[in-house]
Formats: sequence, C-alpha cells, structure tokens
Amino acid sequence: MFLGFISVQLAMDGRIMPKQLAVPAVAAAIFIVLHIVMRIFVPSADGLLLPIAAALTFLGLVMIQRLDSKQALYQLIWIAVAAVCFILVIVFERNYESLAQYKYILGLTAIVLLMSTMFIGKEVNGARLWLQIGPMHFQPSELAKVLLVVFLAAFFAEKHELLTVSTHRVLGVPVPELKYFIPLMLMWGVSVAIMIFQKDLGSSLLFFGIFISMLYAATSRKGYVIVGMAMFALGAYLCFLAFAHVQVRFTTWLRPFDPKTIGNKSYQISQSLFALSSGGVSGTGLGLGHPTFIPSVTTDFIFSAIGEELGLLGAAAVVLMYVLMVARGIKVALSHRDDFGKLLAVGLVSIIAIQSFLIMGGVTRLIPLTGITLPFVSYGGSSLFANFILLALLIVLSHRGATTNVTSIRQGAKR
Repeated sequence: MFLGFISVQLAMDGRIMPKQLAVPAVAAAIFIVLHIVMRIFVPSADGLLLPIAAALTFLGLVMIQRLDSKQALYQLIWIAVAAVCFILVIVFERNYESLAQYKYILGLTAIVLLMSTMFIGKEVNGARLWLQIGPMHFQPSELAKVLLVVFLAAFFAEKHELLTVSTHRVLGVPVPELKYFIPLMLMWGVSVAIMIFQKDLGSSLLFFGIFISMLYAATSRKGYVIVGMAMFALGAYLCFLAFAHVQVRFTTWLRPFDPKTIGNKSYQISQSLFALSSGGVSGTGLGLGHPTFIPSVTTDFIFSAIGEELGLLGAAAVVLMYVLMVARGIKVALSHRDDFGKLLAVGLVSIIAIQSFLIMGGVTRLIPLTGITLPFVSYGGSSLFANFILLALLIVLSHRGATTNVTSIRQGAKR
C-alpha cells in the first residue's frame, strides 16, 4: 500500500509528500488492531479472510487517493468506523446462534430499509437508493442485505425439511405444497419492486440471487433455482416493456457505441470500455491513465480504473482475491454442523460473490450495467460498514467451525 501511494505521488506530483503517507499508515494500523483482536477473541478463525479484505481495502484506498484525495480521507474515516463495528461483532456476537432468535425482527427491518427509499429516498444518477440525514447520505440496502441473510439462514434452517418434501405433482414433476412457494413469491415481488420504484437493476439482482443461492443450499432442489430464474427473467422482461429506465439499461448494454447515445445514455459504459482497452496487459501505471473521464469512477466504475492503470494483470489479481475469499467462505460453511451456521456462511459469501460479479460484469459489458459498489474497494461508507460486519460474522463462523470440529475429534478419540 505504501508503494502504491508513493507511485501515485511520483506520477502526479513528481515528488514524495510525507504528510500524505499518514493515510496508508493509519489504515495499516487499523488492520493491525483488527488482527490483534482476532488473535485474542477468535484465535482459531480462518487466517486468510482478514488479509484478503485488507488487500482489497488498501487497493481501493490507493485508487481513491489517485482519483480524489479528499474522498480518500473520508474513506479512511469510514474504514475506522467500520473497524469499530467489526470489533463489536467479534467481541459480542461470538455466540452467533442468538441472532436466530430475532429472525423476524431482522427480516422486517431489512424489508423496511429496502422499502424506505421508495418513499423518502433521494434519487442519485437515476436510482432512488439513498436516504439523506442532514449532510450525510446512507444507502440502506447495504445493511439490509446482511440482515436479510441472517433472517433467511434462520428461516431455512427451521423450514428446510418441509421445503424438500414433495407432496404434489405439477405436470408429473413432484413439488412441495404450494404454500412453501410463498417465500419465493415474496422475494420475487420485492426484487421486482426494487427494479420498478428504485430504478435499480443491481440491487434487484443481488437480493434475488442471494435468496436463490440460500434456498438451493438449504434444499438442494434444482427446481427452485429454475423456477426462480424463470420468474426473475419474466419480471425483468415485463419491466423492460413497461419502464423506460429499464429499456435504457438494456439498450446501452447492447449498443454502447451507438452515435445517438454515446454522448449521454451510454457514455459511462463506453468510457469504461475505452479505459479497460487502453490498459492493456500491464496497465498505464498508477497516476498515468485517464480514468477520471468515467463518471462515478470511485464508486461504480473503480474496477475500470484498476483495469486501465494496473492492466489485465491487476484486474485479474482483484478477481482472484474475490475468488479466494469466496472459496474460504465456502470452506467455513462446510465446516459447520448446525444448519443455521452453515446457511449463514453461504448467505454471507453469496453477497461477496454475486455483488462482485455484478459490478465487474457490468463495467466490462458481460452483463447489463448494474451500478452497485465493488466490496471493500469502492468509495462509500455504507458499503464499508456493511462489508466489515459481513467479514466479522464470517470470521466468527470460521472460529466456531474450527473449534467445534477440534472438540468433536477429541471426544471421538476418548471414546
């Protein structure tokens, strides 16, 4: 990280300014404190989750410093706030089972947070995602996704046997009772409502994707996945026919270089593609590219800035870090014997996997542009706050899984 800050200073100012090195020094100190807290309270936790998150956070901080030094200072403040939340979760939520007792309260809170922006939200860049409290802006969907995962983990842990029992047949295919499809219908309705009222395809895809992933993990029934994907595709198609903002997303995805739209509606995605192409294999170098041509580059398009200045190699390194984090999260899920812990780990790691895929796929035009943040990397206090809570819960789960397995092995040896 220090080398990154020095490289940015040399490229942009031609000299090293010691005062600006205070930012990476403070960030490094924060993660050292988090490591010490882990060693004290959860010593058997997965040893790679925090370093991977630190690497992604440091990379994001370097890129934000290169793009907007004022935002880098704000990002550092939010890292400190998020670190405090991380510590609180590690210290007070080591008995994560207690969260299951409040599943309906947490689930209702998540729905209220999601729906709040439909009525009192502030529209930014065409999407109604923000709540404004005085001078501060907060994106409630970031916290809602974690609360929703806790609710779904507790709900599916309690009902998964009923969801797997086939008592009816539809066109010769055995299916559970129709009443057990109600959660699927509700989540479909919520995701479509987000797409319509908040004008946000990304959050809609994210929440429904998390739900389908957890439902499949709980039941192992491919039918739910097929039905869920078909329902979402139908909802997206109907929204495409009915709403202009959905049509714009798909039109700019299919024809980003259309002369009629490249100067306005498809300007973001076209500039993103230009940036990625100019980066080549090794990149232009930190501070030597032109990522500032891309609107919202520190939030929605920070991966494009990384691809331009660090090239294909740097972008691939980011992808591999997310893959490794997801793999470690899946390992945490497999280490658990209780259904709630297993499903909670699956849900948390699904957030990382789906969200990172949506944003990286969107800016590279693999899928329509979704406009959500890249976990741990993008600028934003709401995102950091939620992702550090998510990380802390995964670390707590990894500690419990490791210690439970060791205890079971010792008890078996005594027998």
